[in-house]
Amino acid sequence: MKKKEINSHQIARLAGVSRSTVSRVINNYSNVPAETREKVMKVIEQYNYFPDLSGQVLAGKKTRTIGLFMIEAGHVSGDMISNFLLANVVETASSQGYYVLTQIIRDSRDPEAIRSVKESFYQRRIDGGLFIGAANHEPMIEELIAEGFAVGLVDHLLPGRQEPNRIVYNFDNAGGIDQAIDYLANMNHRHIGVIKGDMKRHSGPDKFNGFLLAMKRRNLAIRPEWVLEGDFHQQAGYEAVERMLEGGGELPTAIFAANDSVAFGAIDALHKRGLRVPDDISLIGFDDHTLSARIQPSLTTIRVDFGEVMGGLTRALIAYIERGGDTFKRVTVGTKLIVRESCRQLST
Repeated sequence: MKKKEINSHQIARLAGVSRSTVSRVINNYSNVPAETREKVMKVIEQYNYFPDLSGQVLAGKKTRTIGLFMIEAGHVSGDMISNFLLANVVETASSQGYYVLTQIIRDSRDPEAIRSVKESFYQRRIDGGLFIGAANHEPMIEELIAEGFAVGLVDHLLPGRQEPNRIVYNFDNAGGIDQAIDYLANMNHRHIGVIKGDMKRHSGPDKFNGFLLAMKRRNLAIRPEWVLEGDFHQQAGYEAVERMLEGGGELPTAIFAANDSVAFGAIDALHKRGLRVPDDISLIGFDDHTLSARIQPSLTTIRVDFGEVMGGLTRALIAYIERGGDTFKRVTVGTKLIVRESCRQLST
């Protein structure tokens, strides 16, 4: 449940100052002594106080606006999948009669970023929020959920947390990776490497564990030197393959990449060293990025339906805002192998 509502009069009383002083602190006026400002801000932060924005919100009416918060340190505008995710949420929300307040968060640990996100909720600018790119445990998000706000999450799993206002949509990572390894094994690949994703997010360890299980199921050995640390962006794939090649030694015949962007980077690194895909090393990705059918060679990958995930999550969040609910909602969306040109058949 949310903490008991508190107003500026109570903030003033708790801080031992006048209400006008509280107002000047909130509005960042320069004529407030540093010691007084610190005292007031301490009370404000302790009670998560944010002034309400309008009489409509004060009357308890909904804003018909949801927040869309993307946690991403890179350039979102240049990434086609990020743009598709954002556009899909906006389109789905619009079809439900809702607006979308969008914010890019470069660092989820930055105090100013945290305060900005919390303001959107506590000032009632939004009725609920949807987060993309969050780690499995983000203290800011956990606090919002504990306060009773409606929160939608994609690529997320926090064991033991099943609050009804926590709405989660995930991909079937394990099922998709099993398809990928099965495809490679049927093409006689026995020496398979992996480039891991961001291990702080659900899909990072979920995909890696899926890889380990798929390899074990087919009695395929896992070579530590072919388990490459990575992330979910192109540069991570490039650097992972560079490190492997610099180490010398035997190379795998195939590599599974945590997503297609990582695979693009891996292809670049291999080509730079004069290695050809798939003639020298086969490569398979995950996502079916917009560019995956267009690069050379076109990328074999595991397709996920981002539209189904983001559209479903947005509709579920709005449904909770409007009607509430008393059960935890988690949905897993399936995957499909898409065969293109980046993998080759080996002789037995």
